[in-house]
Amino acid sequence: PHIQTPPRLRHQLLPHRRRSQMAHAVSSLTSSTLFIRQQFQSRKLFQRPSRGCWTNSRQFSSSAAARRGIRVVRSDSTGGGYGGASEISESESKASGYVWPDGNKRPRVCILGGGFGGLYTALRLESLDWPEGKKPQVVLVDQCERFAFKPLLYELLSGEVDEWEIAPRFSDLLSNTAVQFFKDRVQSLHPSDHLGMAGDTVSRSAGVVHLESGLLIEYDWLVLALGAETKLDVVPGAVEYALPFSTLRDAHRVNEKLIHLERKSFGNDSPIRVAIVGCGYSGVELAATISERLKDRGVVQAINVDKSILPNAPPGNRESAQKVLSSRNVQLLLGYFVRCIKKDDTTESHNNERYILELQPAERGVESKVIEVDLVLWTVGSKPLLAELEQSDKPIYLPLNGRGQAETDETLRVKGSISTGRFCGLESLGCNKWPTSTAV
Repeated sequence: PHIQTPPRLRHQLLPHRRRSQMAHAVSSLTSSTLFIRQQFQSRKLFQRPSRGCWTNSRQFSSSAAARRGIRVVRSDSTGGGYGGASEISESESKASGYVWPDGNKRPRVCILGGGFGGLYTALRLESLDWPEGKKPQVVLVDQCERFAFKPLLYELLSGEVDEWEIAPRFSDLLSNTAVQFFKDRVQSLHPSDHLGMAGDTVSRSAGVVHLESGLLIEYDWLVLALGAETKLDVVPGAVEYALPFSTLRDAHRVNEKLIHLERKSFGNDSPIRVAIVGCGYSGVELAATISERLKDRGVVQAINVDKSILPNAPPGNRESAQKVLSSRNVQLLLGYFVRCIKKDDTTESHNNERYILELQPAERGVESKVIEVDLVLWTVGSKPLLAELEQSDKPIYLPLNGRGQAETDETLRVKGSISTGRFCGLESLGCNKWPTSTAV
């Protein structure tokens, strides 16, 4: 007889609408070329048997490319028109311009950021029907070589998935498309005076992207999908001593730290103490996963400035999450914010770094607290990763709202005179069919 695995905490915590959106996103990507090779199927994401182990050494082994010091991945623009990536060493990287396969005969679209927004945009442009000679040439740039399905990063900590299941390589995902991929970082953006308003010369492109490797990419349309990163510089000591949990690299660092603490605590009675700052969906999921992993060997404390967990969630989800955390002995420190994080210097001689968190109450009349932990995880706040635009010797900045996001109009074109945007003027590219409502 088959033993039914208890439902994952995720399905107890996430509201039905959010789970439906996640499933729809995976289903949409599955129907596109992203999942042609069937390496990243939605059934595998949401229906897996438990493996009963916490770590997998393959997740953290260094690749041959990393051992050779390879930093840049340059797309192959020759051959049969399919996308791909060839690795070159940093010493071989020289400042040069990317040569588009068809020059400027077809629209050139440069997408910065390989998250869901950037990757889905590239695949959607690839799959649409275009008039002859109008199908855009697409380049995708991301600082990582893998696409990370972030809602399931927690399961790397529980050992229920291998890295390739939730973080396949871009080179594999795009191998059957004409999309070109570059593993690189954006150094600066230079929009062109394509209207000729600053002089007599009119540029033939909308601008140029400068990458840290020295590669220059001319574009006609620019998609900004850089996303955001965890904002750590909000309290003293957070940058130095707290670990974020929002990227694949973050998940690796947290897992390696937990492995180190588990090995050191083996055979002694001292529990592993973990503090998680923030009790939104990310913080609650992380607290539940780590407490399930450590069991009696650890103490997990979750800190939140609000008097409850998941303050913006429906009451039913909040109650379910409360029961799960209580069943796993997660200690909740509600109504407190972190004033500062310090390193406990008295533990250095024992080769066991510990950290001191000073907690300030959000309301008057409540005493402050001081806790000592082995690991601090930060899940509060984020900041956009938008690059500055530069033109000649005069820097041009994107118009930003109060949250640091680019201000756009109803077509997702960045407001202002520059012809760049998260997605600008798609109808001008000459697409025959474009859905009236598309999530990019």
